[in-house]
Amino acid sequence: MSLFKSCSGFEINGGDFYVVAGDMNLQRTQPTIERNIDPLAALEFDLAEGPSRQLLGAERNGRHHGAEKMLPYVEDISHRTRIPTSISTAVDSLQQPPIACRTDDVDPITDPSTNFELPTSSHIDPFPGNFGGFVAPINRPSWEEPVSHAPRTSINGGTFIGGNVNHIQRSGEPGLHILCRAAAGDATHDSEDRYSEPRCHPETRTKMLDVLWKWTSGTEPPTKGTVASSLDNPSSPILWLHGPAGAGESAIAQSICQKLEEEARLGASFFFKRGHSSRGHAKRLCATIAYQLALLLPELKRHISQSVENDPSLVDKSLEIQLQKLIIEPLRLRQTRMGATATPGLVVVIDGLDECEDPNIQQRILLLISRAVDKQQLPIRFLVASRPEPHICEIFSGALNGIHSPVNVEQSFEDVRRYLLDEFTRIHDEHRTTMAMVPYPWPSQEMVDTLVRKSSGYFIYASTVVKFIDNKNCRPGERLEMIVGIKEPDSGSPFAALDRLYTGILSQVHARPLVLKILTVILAGHKLLPSYIDQLLELESGDVLLALRELHSVIKITENCLDFHHNSFHDFLKDPARAGIFYVGHSHQMDLCRHILRALSYAHDHPSLNRHGHVSW
Repeated sequence: MSLFKSCSGFEINGGDFYVVAGDMNLQRTQPTIERNIDPLAALEFDLAEGPSRQLLGAERNGRHHGAEKMLPYVEDISHRTRIPTSISTAVDSLQQPPIACRTDDVDPITDPSTNFELPTSSHIDPFPGNFGGFVAPINRPSWEEPVSHAPRTSINGGTFIGGNVNHIQRSGEPGLHILCRAAAGDATHDSEDRYSEPRCHPETRTKMLDVLWKWTSGTEPPTKGTVASSLDNPSSPILWLHGPAGAGESAIAQSICQKLEEEARLGASFFFKRGHSSRGHAKRLCATIAYQLALLLPELKRHISQSVENDPSLVDKSLEIQLQKLIIEPLRLRQTRMGATATPGLVVVIDGLDECEDPNIQQRILLLISRAVDKQQLPIRFLVASRPEPHICEIFSGALNGIHSPVNVEQSFEDVRRYLLDEFTRIHDEHRTTMAMVPYPWPSQEMVDTLVRKSSGYFIYASTVVKFIDNKNCRPGERLEMIVGIKEPDSGSPFAALDRLYTGILSQVHARPLVLKILTVILAGHKLLPSYIDQLLELESGDVLLALRELHSVIKITENCLDFHHNSFHDFLKDPARAGIFYVGHSHQMDLCRHILRALSYAHDHPSLNRHGHVSW
């Protein structure tokens, strides 16, 4: 295909010439071409959108006055015909007008064999509406016939592209770049910030992982009677993975993310962390999800990027607007174009929702997700992991009832035992200097049984034990004796990480004196209903449940009694060095004794003395 068409009074002095056989998009992006940059490299420079966009009006014919310089979209042009870069005479026969000509100070690319001695002429732009130095005379009638009286125009150097080219003007930064800065890169499952976070140990939680994996594909769970029986609706668009503090929800979510990523079905991941600068709140949640979706699905990239370019302040809008513009609308456009196979098995994982800064925001996130997948038929699934905090339970049992499947991270003593045995074997093998004379099996069966019992079937205690013992600067045998209390710790607490967890949870309560009174009752082993504890402590009806509302992650509340999820929490409260201000000591126990004696002194048939309805035991 010829590049030039008949035209007179036009002079080109050097440059690179390319014939475009098909459609090609041109866009302006930053930075512009620098001096001595290879034009071919410039043509392939950082272009976010494909050549499929159809433009109309002024945007297509390039008549925006004052538009800035433009670069082409990404396209492999290695197959394009490159025309010799030297023209020593005035161009008298242009087969087609030059589409994009650069006239800034660029060294011309010349052929040594050609003599360039052309008349010096003023640089006149004969085409109104040029692109700030780019001449773009498309569909101009003046090109149809030679114009003998036109002033001579000289173009010194540049890059010339001929063919069917669409011009796209961009006046700002690419939307994907803006979105990248607004996203919380350290909140994803594979971020460096989370590198040391736990994963499920091999051969543990296998049944639960199998259930979750089948849910991601919408397949039926395995046989009834296993943990899978709790998955009532395998086709539900939302799965709630919940359990008490230290149950291992994050490790399970991490393992699912890795497996989904291997099969290119992980839409996005976001792991909240209380108090973190970018992971401790929800301001970056939608931007982070949208950015990962754009990278995973090229068809979404253009739509999402364009939304941000149209309104760069979109990343600071409300959660509702961000979800609609950055996620829902692009996904629906893609689904409309591609049909039912648009996003097969795509899953977004949100872990630690209870660690988001505001309980109201936590509820708001769940409501937005439910509306997106239920009313707007968003073609992706959400896996949400959290502790069973009351305000979260209320949303799942209310607005999300019927569109989610709850999965409880139940106790698994056998999984904890398998984990401990494997880790102790590894420690014995790796600590050769200090363990060379220690025979197998190590430790004894009785010691392992004690640790499993103290774990209450959850991994938080077991993993803390392993981390403390696995210290290359110490003898594993001595560290194990510190764990079980045979030997006093030489420095610090073996359960420092566990203590921080419990202290953080207790720090959120508002009525600490009352909570410590209630904890004293539970520690005493009195299996009482919450209503009986109300009476015992001379409280108004319902005060106990209200005071414990923020402690569901460590306290098990059933119809019959109150109890702790973990034995380790029991040990924490009774150790003043570990619990600090939350230590339940002799003063609390004496106060409980006074309440018990007062309750025993009330008579059944004297309402005036028994105004709180106390019962005698």
